[in-house]
Amino acid sequence: MATLDGTHQPFKGILLMLVATFLFSGHDALSKYLCGFYPIMLVIWVRYLCHTLLMVGIFLPRTGLRVLRTNNLRWQALRACSLLATSLFFITSLQYIPLAEATAVNFLAPLMVAALSVPLLKEHVSRGQWIAVLTGFLGVMIIVHPGGELFTPAILLPLCSATCFSFYQILTRKLSETDSPTTSNFYAGIFCTLIMSCIVPFFWQVPTLLHALMMVALGGFGMSAHLLMTDAFRHAAPALLAPFSYSQIVFAGLLGFVLFGHVPAPTTLLGISVICLSGVAAAWLQRRRPAVMISPEASAPYEAPSGTTRSAQ
Repeated sequence: MATLDGTHQPFKGILLMLVATFLFSGHDALSKYLCGFYPIMLVIWVRYLCHTLLMVGIFLPRTGLRVLRTNNLRWQALRACSLLATSLFFITSLQYIPLAEATAVNFLAPLMVAALSVPLLKEHVSRGQWIAVLTGFLGVMIIVHPGGELFTPAILLPLCSATCFSFYQILTRKLSETDSPTTSNFYAGIFCTLIMSCIVPFFWQVPTLLHALMMVALGGFGMSAHLLMTDAFRHAAPALLAPFSYSQIVFAGLLGFVLFGHVPAPTTLLGISVICLSGVAAAWLQRRRPAVMISPEASAPYEAPSGTTRSAQ
C-alpha cells in the first residue's frame, strides 16, 4: 500500500529516513558548535529566518497567499511559542549536556503526548502505552541517576524541551482539524522569526563569514531533512519508519564523539536504549490507530506521524 500518494518502496523510505535523521543530528551538532561562539538568541534567530525564507521561496509560489488563511490565529501563535520554547530549552541544554544524552531525553516527547492526550484531547491510552510512557521515564532516570555526571539541574532543560514539544504536537493535532499543515508550518516560522527579531538586537554579534555560512546552513539542514522525511512517508508506512527515527540518537552519539570527544557512560547507553525501546513500543501499539502526522518543527508542509520525533530547534 502506498503512503501519501507515493509508491510502496519500504527500503527507499527507510534510507530517506536515515539520511533525514543524520541531517537532524548534524543540525543539532552545528547548533552546539555555533553557540560556543555566539549568543543562543542569535543562532536561533538566523535558523528561523532562513527557515521562513526557504518556506516562502519554495512553497509560496505553489500556494499563493491562500496559505495564510487560518481559522484560529491564537492557537497558531500558541503553537509557535511552544516550538520556540522547545528550541530555546534544547539548544541551551547542549551547552551543558552532551549531544546524545540531550537528544535521548528530548525523545520523551511522543511518550508525553500519549500521557497528555488523555486530559487534553480526551483520547484513550491503553495499558501498554502507559507502560511504554513509564518505561521511557525510567530510561531518563537511568541516564541521570544520583551520583552520575548528568545529575545536575541542567538535565531539566531537555526535559522542559520535551514538555514544550509535546504541547506543540498536541496543538498541531488540534489545528489539523481546521488548518492545513502548510498553513500551520508557515505561521510557526513567521511567528518564531518575528519574536526572535524583537529579541536578537539585545544579543547582536557580527559573525565571521564562515560562521555566518554555518548559521545559514542550519536552515538548509532542517529544510532538507524535513523534505527527505516527507518523501520517506510517501514510500513507506509510518509504523515501519517510526523505529528508524530513533537512529537520530545513534547519529547524535557518533557526532558527539567525533566533534566533541564525548563518550557516553555505560549507564547512559542503557538509559538511551530503554528510551528507544519504549518509544518503538509506543509506536507499535499505535500502528492500528489513525494518527495525526505531526511535524517536529515548522520546516515543511507536512506533519510527521505520531510516535516519531526529533530535537526541535
